[in-house]
Amino acid sequence: MYATSWCPDCRAARRFLDAHGVAYTLIDVDANPAAAQEVIAQVGKRAVPQLVIDGEWFQPYQPGRGLLVDELHRRLEISRADADN
Repeated sequence: MYATSWCPDCRAARRFLDAHGVAYTLIDVDANPAAAQEVIAQVGKRAVPQLVIDGEWFQPYQPGRGLLVDELHRRLEISRADADN
């Protein structure tokens, strides 16, 4: 997951992944300029959080909607019977 430490949407995404036991690598785009450039190259802007799932880039939040919980469940194949955080 490409993220920053100050981003509330990044923290929400990490909480979701942690709550569901999803392993991930955290890449801090503030600490890693090359990672920040990779985000821009892939999505056209510096927008975090970004997940890369099976090689596909996905931004797990939408302004005005917050964390896209249903989409995360679908993309990560997590049963809706699991508790959300």
